[in-house]
Amino acid sequence: MLGALNRNLRPVLRQTRLRLFGLRKTPTCAAQIRCATTSAALRLQDDCLVLNYEGTPLRFNYVWLRDHCRSASSFNSATNQRNVDTGSIDLSIRPQSTAVEDGQLVLTWPDGHVSKYDLSWLARNSYEGQKRSIVQPRVFWNLDIYEKANIESAKWDTFLTCDHELKKFLRSYLLYGVAFVDGVPATVEATKEVTQRVSLMRETTYGGMWSFTSDLSRGDTAYTQLALDRHTDTSYFQEPCGIQVFHCLKHEGTGGRTLLVDGFYAAEKLRQRSPENFELLSTVHIGHEYIESSDRHQNHMRGVGPVLNVYPWNNELYLIRYNNYDRSVINTIPHDVVQRWYVAHRQLTTELRRPENELWVKLTPGKVVFIDNWRVMHGREAFTGTRQLCGCYLTRDDVLSTARCFGLQA
Repeated sequence: MLGALNRNLRPVLRQTRLRLFGLRKTPTCAAQIRCATTSAALRLQDDCLVLNYEGTPLRFNYVWLRDHCRSASSFNSATNQRNVDTGSIDLSIRPQSTAVEDGQLVLTWPDGHVSKYDLSWLARNSYEGQKRSIVQPRVFWNLDIYEKANIESAKWDTFLTCDHELKKFLRSYLLYGVAFVDGVPATVEATKEVTQRVSLMRETTYGGMWSFTSDLSRGDTAYTQLALDRHTDTSYFQEPCGIQVFHCLKHEGTGGRTLLVDGFYAAEKLRQRSPENFELLSTVHIGHEYIESSDRHQNHMRGVGPVLNVYPWNNELYLIRYNNYDRSVINTIPHDVVQRWYVAHRQLTTELRRPENELWVKLTPGKVVFIDNWRVMHGREAFTGTRQLCGCYLTRDDVLSTARCFGLQA
């Protein structure tokens, strides 16, 4: 699986040094680019510039090219922010002259402004390049794949101070959607400290860092001793929480193992076996709802979205919203689609519930688990006795930012 993943990640458009010759400045010209390893052609059409680069035609709108100029007057390299006023660009703009110098496309605009673009930068940032690449590398797993990966937990004593340990943790988290830190003191304070090493805490109706037992203090099945089927949290938010953190501080009783299932693995199996049902679950929007009414808490939240969320340019799966407890009345689907939606949902549920896809973990004091709530579902078996958990939600954007600052693809 990793081999196939790496093959998909190879840059579709490799960076090379190109030497251009014979370029003519006419709208219909085709300038051949040749070197020892590649060939390319440049052509100006009425509505775009076409760069045929390593056998792939890349199309660039003229307004787009002017908008993405990286000259000092158009782009602030110190802040990585655009200076050019997009609203003032002539929508019928075309370059007055073109050239390629030292591997750069050079365009001169009617007002005399000169824009330069590395050909490799254009290749990476073209629509065609993005369509063939993936946003975030992942290893889709079932129980066998996960166990054979033999992923080590991070160690509390080095995790808080060693950036190498944090980077290793983040790499595992990004690839598998779940990661552990062992040896954490069994306190709310220590749990908060280890979570803040990873990202910022997201305040919700449950607060920031929370601690709870099965006292039904909130209007949620999680606050009982009952078993919980696999699900993602906060499906009733317009943007579900990105990361779920759990730490079992104490359990005096039996049962209570935590269930983890890679929702993306199951969804990809659905895509392979029934692409039309995958597409249906990724296009039909349904509602989720959380209603809580008590003396202490009054909440009524609604979130709407498809069960499966994909990037439209490359169909890469990036979010699964699956919670049978919180799914509200289905009233957003036409009559002639409802039955087909139930068939598709049943097929996904069947994949999610296959025993070979289930990873069961006994959370004990000291073991903190970080779960990608946009991907990995969690649940639990019923339990007896007193069981105290603490945890929180973390902001997804900040953990991905931290990973990128370490040079990881996210």
